[in-house]
Amino acid sequence: MAQVFPRYANVLTWIVIAGVVLGASTLGIAAMVFARTPYATHTQIALSQPIQFSHAHHVTGLGIDCRYCHTSVEESGYANIPPTKTCMNCHSQIWVGSKMLEPVRESYRTGKSLEWNKIHRLSDFVYFDHSIHVTKGIGCVSCHGRVDQMQAVYQNGTLLMEWCLECHRAPERHLRPRDQVFNMGFQPRDLNQADGSPHTQATLGAELRKKYDIRSLIECSTCHR
Repeated sequence: MAQVFPRYANVLTWIVIAGVVLGASTLGIAAMVFARTPYATHTQIALSQPIQFSHAHHVTGLGIDCRYCHTSVEESGYANIPPTKTCMNCHSQIWVGSKMLEPVRESYRTGKSLEWNKIHRLSDFVYFDHSIHVTKGIGCVSCHGRVDQMQAVYQNGTLLMEWCLECHRAPERHLRPRDQVFNMGFQPRDLNQADGSPHTQATLGAELRKKYDIRSLIECSTCHR
């Protein structure tokens, strides 16, 4: 009986199989890398806003505390966007003729809210509560970065699950005293240990983790309810 396939068919078959496996692996790795790029996670991207509000000017320049505008952050599951009235508490007295602030004045006159573009977007299936993180001593900087230095706010972290788990597995790396949560420039060395030596993040974190009774919550139900 004549041979159906040529002798090189076996080699060709193995080359095709290896190509499929290698190609699938390459595509999988490429997809994982792409999912972590700024393009996919939207990190470091400043969105256009109806008013180009500068946190650097208001926080660093004028010394305004985060809670003056984001009033619910200590008690609510979300950090509220301030109403126009909060802006007008100051801008009814200063920069009253600024053309840039006309949308704010119009919003105040008409009662129609400004439509801000949301920066930090968690998936609908993720449960997140601002108040518990603040209560447990997680500073604004840990998640939002140095907002006090941003002319236009952008998303600092990836908001991927691995990003959250990095902190949940070892919360002591980010802990600070509750009265320092809103201090953007806080450093552990600003506080001394019992023996008078400056704290490091390791010593301060370990101390606060015990004091605030903080657990490593990495169960699925912590965030997916």
